[in-house]
Amino acid sequence: MAEDLLQQPKSGSILEEVGYKYFNDLASRSFFQPSKNGYVMHDLMHDLATFYGEKFFVRISEHKNVAKHETKTRHLSYDVNDNNSVPKMLEACESLSHVRTLFPIKADLFGRHKEGIDPCRLLAQLKRLRALSFPSFIIDILPDSIGELIHLRYLNLSNTLVVTLPESMSNLYNLQTLKLSWCRRLKKLPSKMQDLVNLCHLNVTGTDLKEMPKGMSKLKELQMLSEYIVGKHEENGIGELGELVNLRGSFRIEKLENVVDSSEAWKARMVDKKYISNLYLMWSSGDIVDSQIEKDVLAKLEPHKDLKMLFIWVYRGTMFPDWVGQSSYHNMTQLELRGCRNCWVLPSLGQLPSLERLFIAEFDKVKKIGGSFYKGDGTHQHHETPFRSLKILIIERMPCWEEWESYDAPFPQLERLIIENCHKLRGDLPTFLPSLKSLDIRRCEEIGCYLPRAPILRELRIDGKQEARMRDQPLSMLEKVEINGEQLVDSLFEAMTHTQPTSLIELQISECSSPISFAGDSLPPSLQQLRINNCKNVEFPMQHQQHESLRSLTIDNSCDSLTSFALPAFPNLKDLRIARRENLTSLELSHSQSLRELWIEECPKLEMIIRLPASLETLKIIACPLLGEGIERKDPHIWPSISHIPVIFVDRKLIHYL
Repeated sequence: MAEDLLQQPKSGSILEEVGYKYFNDLASRSFFQPSKNGYVMHDLMHDLATFYGEKFFVRISEHKNVAKHETKTRHLSYDVNDNNSVPKMLEACESLSHVRTLFPIKADLFGRHKEGIDPCRLLAQLKRLRALSFPSFIIDILPDSIGELIHLRYLNLSNTLVVTLPESMSNLYNLQTLKLSWCRRLKKLPSKMQDLVNLCHLNVTGTDLKEMPKGMSKLKELQMLSEYIVGKHEENGIGELGELVNLRGSFRIEKLENVVDSSEAWKARMVDKKYISNLYLMWSSGDIVDSQIEKDVLAKLEPHKDLKMLFIWVYRGTMFPDWVGQSSYHNMTQLELRGCRNCWVLPSLGQLPSLERLFIAEFDKVKKIGGSFYKGDGTHQHHETPFRSLKILIIERMPCWEEWESYDAPFPQLERLIIENCHKLRGDLPTFLPSLKSLDIRRCEEIGCYLPRAPILRELRIDGKQEARMRDQPLSMLEKVEINGEQLVDSLFEAMTHTQPTSLIELQISECSSPISFAGDSLPPSLQQLRINNCKNVEFPMQHQQHESLRSLTIDNSCDSLTSFALPAFPNLKDLRIARRENLTSLELSHSQSLRELWIEECPKLEMIIRLPASLETLKIIACPLLGEGIERKDPHIWPSISHIPVIFVDRKLIHYL
């Protein structure tokens, strides 16, 4: 596009679509081939293109003598990871004044900033540039001479250190693409940005812009605008968006608190922007204001019905307008409502037909999620199954939420449920979730109900002081379990006495004082990782036969009856951590010939470790005074057993290194 190689599109199309068609045609002819990170050129096609284009296309890193470049060279690239590439590129530019493209290869947008670019010197030499890219360089000031590059169509200054851009940039009337993403110090755009009438793409993601310049409505060719920061004046207010009907893709509107009445919001004509797929509506502060005005503003920001993703952050009203959650949004797959601290009720969302992911957080005044959450907008006499397409539901940081009202068979497709930091929630959870594969409940101290019955549950994580319980929970599909507390650990072990969890790979149990033991005094046969924390009365299984699967074992302040430890039953154990075992006196590991790392912490009576395997690579001893002292002075009763270990730490001090 920057090289003006694309035919002008037919009516109703855009230049980018022509470019996509060209690319897809080339890919269908194997000119380009898919790879892990995008597309690559086939080796034969690359060789052919290099042969015919070597006078016009130059990779600096592949040339030893930059002074011998062809004067026909039009396209120059440099390797940002090659320390010699940038100086060679600058030297080459002194004799290549006709270069049209200057581009990096292997550029890392989030890597460290690169040195070596003098933009004043460079721009004075390259007046015919059409595409210029300097991402991640240490450039804090762009010279006024940038305005002399009147042929420039593409400019990428992403992740540089620029604070402001020169006003002369408004002379770049051919500019189509301006990339300023992650210029974290950039606070202001040129005041006459409105003169860049051919601008199609403007990316200011991750900048520190305070507001948009005046007159953005004149940039009628804009198709990709990453975000619009609403100003306090009419000339840079939200009404300037009204004329930008070609915006597409993902679009953010920030600082909506600067919209003081709904008539301004209506001027943005959001409902007409039919090409936007993902919309972010963002307020900067949740201060209490006139809630009716806030609701009216959001009502007038109603987007078109084909929207795919909607994000509403820090909305300041007490209720949502009716359009949020309407079933007519038939393509909406993701919805996020965050930081709406004044709202006392959630909108009706259950009838969104295609919604797959729902995130709700920081509704400080919501006490109950009731029937209206499921039923929808009243546009249909017969309600469909609530949340019939939802696969992921996340509810976090709801400090006053107390009750989740049950409803007839909601969430038939729900695969993952996460509830975190809802400290007052104490009512029932959904009773039956037939498609649930992963359940996370963390820091919800008041929950005391039974967990949902989920026949194909694979991952269960429950952390905190809550006393939720398991009932009729099938274990055969479980692969990962992390549970905390008396009731849950007891109910899990009780269930394991009746049904062996044959698929269990990871198990962590914590905070249980009950005397419990593994069924049959054996671990589940598929278990690979076991962590037992603060469970003093758990009986560690003696394993009457070898357990081939276990790879990692942690015993922390648990299994008080265990005074000596031998591991003949775990021949493939690779990682062992034993911590806060007051009664442990000896450790024997000769049969664990696969062990790689051994970590022992706060075992005050431990003074002997016997016959450590030759496979051991790292030994870490922390706060074990008897054992640690013996190792430091290389006690002859201990040292011969451990001297073969390449790395030994005692109290985080390196004692031995081979």
